[in-house]
Amino acid sequence: MAVTDAPVAPTRPSTSAPTARTVVWTLIGASLVVKAAGFAWDYLSYYVAAGHGTTAAGGALTLFGVGWCLGQGISGWLTDRAGQRTALAVMMTFAAAACVALTLAHSLPALLVVSVCLGLTMETYRPAVSAAINEHLLSGAARTRAQTALYWSINVGIAVCGGLGGYVAHHYGYRPLFLANAAVCAAFALLALRLLSADRPTGARENITYRQVLADAALRWTATVSVAAMVCAWGLVSVLPLLMTDDGLPPTAYGTAMIANTVAVLALTPAMTRLLVGRGDTLRLSPVTVLAAGTAILGLGLAYASFQHTVLGYSMACAVLVPGEICYSVAVGAYVSTAVPDGAVGRYQAVLSAASAAASLPPLGIALALHAGGRPLVASILGGCAVLGVLACYPLSRALRRTGHHH
Repeated sequence: MAVTDAPVAPTRPSTSAPTARTVVWTLIGASLVVKAAGFAWDYLSYYVAAGHGTTAAGGALTLFGVGWCLGQGISGWLTDRAGQRTALAVMMTFAAAACVALTLAHSLPALLVVSVCLGLTMETYRPAVSAAINEHLLSGAARTRAQTALYWSINVGIAVCGGLGGYVAHHYGYRPLFLANAAVCAAFALLALRLLSADRPTGARENITYRQVLADAALRWTATVSVAAMVCAWGLVSVLPLLMTDDGLPPTAYGTAMIANTVAVLALTPAMTRLLVGRGDTLRLSPVTVLAAGTAILGLGLAYASFQHTVLGYSMACAVLVPGEICYSVAVGAYVSTAVPDGAVGRYQAVLSAASAAASLPPLGIALALHAGGRPLVASILGGCAVLGVLACYPLSRALRRTGHHH
């Protein structure tokens, strides 16, 4: 898989400036910490359900998903126009404010407004961090590994957040978790101001629009597959709590299941990444094949989870999902690192992140499906999403061939 655009040169060396590698891995590490402390985002459904019921929680998550889609677009635009430093500082400061607001909201209307604001800040660091990876690293394989590590850090962070948050919430309640989330977001904003240069990336395109970005057929099909795959992947933090609440299981049970997911991620990621990503500038397998396999595994994992009723069953389902998460991360990481024009990385990543965000919209529908048709209907919906994602990989492959990206 050849790099199609000339890579941007690393930042100017200086005796005091951090190296390009240090910048990239510090940002990836910070992304992991923010995700691991993302209690306001991950425990929103439990918090709303505790005071207003499961259907209200599904509605809050749906509004959260709408905000998430919009927030990715804003963050991608800000990254490409104002630079990574400004985008991270602004968006993470807003995230901290939204987390504090959640501790103050009590009525359902207030909680629904805060849900939108939290959605607007969900993973808004991703376009900026993706752009930083492509700006600082030169080789396609190095970029792919770093982009994959960014997705991996998000997966690990989600699992750590679920495990840690479940136990803390059980003993101390939710508000201390939300305040901790706010503090970590504020720290990320300060880190960005200190770590990153205020210089705009070379080659940034002032006049590129989302309409031009969305004219790329390969991006549209990649986003389509991403929606299907991530409906299943994000089921870990949306569908799974609804199913476990329906079984009468406490937040500690969810924490245990997420720890199983974390252990599987930590155990399998290094070996699978070595298997899929070669040392040179090519992947060992076609990224479209890897993407299709990942989507299928995610669908099977969530369909399996739909029929579980015990902590052990849910924990096993969370582990089964992991190879699918890793395949998805490697394939999309390869696309972002090699097929995206310099100066538009923020917007491309924003579209893909918005596709992931769109996958967070179904919880209300899943909650209604659970009441209307039970577990078989939920499994059918999730399995059907995965099948559609696998089928969409065929036109994706054709679109990549037409544009000269040999995926």
